[in-house]
Amino acid sequence: MGGGDVDPEDEWTAIAGTSVSFEEFEELAGPLVQGGPPPAVGVPAIARAPMIIDSDIGGDPDDTVALVVAARLVPELRLVVTSDEYGGERARFARYLLDLVGRTDVRVVAGSDLGNSRMWVVDGLCPGEVPRQGTDVVGAVSELCEATDGRIRWVGIGPLSNLATLQAERPELVSQLAVTQMGGAINYRDPSRAEHNFRVDPDAAIRMVPALEPWLPTFVVSDVTFNPAMEITRDSPLYKRWAQPDARPFEWVLREHCDRWMAKYPGTMQHDALALAAAMLWPGVRFVRERVALDSIARMTRSDDGTEIVMSVSADYSAFMSWLDIAFS
Repeated sequence: MGGGDVDPEDEWTAIAGTSVSFEEFEELAGPLVQGGPPPAVGVPAIARAPMIIDSDIGGDPDDTVALVVAARLVPELRLVVTSDEYGGERARFARYLLDLVGRTDVRVVAGSDLGNSRMWVVDGLCPGEVPRQGTDVVGAVSELCEATDGRIRWVGIGPLSNLATLQAERPELVSQLAVTQMGGAINYRDPSRAEHNFRVDPDAAIRMVPALEPWLPTFVVSDVTFNPAMEITRDSPLYKRWAQPDARPFEWVLREHCDRWMAKYPGTMQHDALALAAAMLWPGVRFVRERVALDSIARMTRSDDGTEIVMSVSADYSAFMSWLDIAFS
């Protein structure tokens, strides 16, 4: 299209979307965005794309919160794959939760098993009759990709192990994924080690961050997610809702999961639910394009010669907690 043939609807979508994602465009785009879209502009196609969640559910309850929210708010959720597996139990627990929320249509596949067991606190919460789930992650992703015209949203809320497996075995599948990954940190709270999702499988992170660059992956980093403003504790309204006598079955599971976690930690910060919100194009997370590099243990730093990513820089925590509250209404 020539310079004189710009479609005003396309122009509004592009500028409004940029202002949502990138802080430096907000002032420039303000008058146009506040004026609203032309009548014919609809929801961006990626917001309606099928979704895959890759989760190490069963440790910190933020994975459980994120999965329940996705099950309730994302009708396009098609597949859940588990990472850092615990003998297939993470997949069984995910299956149980999805069934409780009424999403029997969502497939669950047990993914990478890294031999870690320290982040598992829900033993016995999943009834014995819940069957073991399949283990063919590559096959499940391939089936969904073949059935989909266009991109698929991949929401990574665990280590990048399954992505690394896809890249090694079927790299053409990775090219179809629009990746939003919770992980990495520029100023991690413990400078001697990498952020958790990178640290659990550093080789996968080191391999996949540059491998994803052609499709400009989004990283919701710990610098933004590790904030007490979005921590659920026993004093939080959400926890109190889950503890009510008339709580729904999936809320009872959430409360029990939190109780087990909070026996050791004061609360659960909602790292993964914020990453899910970003993948859903919730506008309260701000991003910049950044170039980053990973060292030999997957610690992230800014680097002019590094991989270009879209990286979170801030979030409206109060608005996010309100959004989360509404998700459980």
